[in-house]
Amino acid sequence: MARCRGCGKEIIFVKSPAGKFIPCDPSKVIFSRPGEGKARVVKLNGEVISCTIGTGDDISEAVGVGYIPHWSTCKAANQFRKKKESPLQGTLF
Repeated sequence: MARCRGCGKEIIFVKSPAGKFIPCDPSKVIFSRPGEGKARVVKLNGEVISCTIGTGDDISEAVGVGYIPHWSTCKAANQFRKKKESPLQGTLF
């Protein structure tokens, strides 16, 4: 298993349909209500969806299994985010 360069926790990589690798926490989670919740899950096929993440008690409502993307749990995630350019950057007034 790989380790996050920011926080040092173990991570795995799931290949997205576009061929990019998504860093994820290694524990699988169950999810329900795809398209409705605020949580993000990387499905086993690499698709990222919004949904509700369940616990062991919610297994009767589960519709799938996936991974939590590491960027949502990493304390150092901001150091890996790209900075957005200001729309006024480079203009003279």
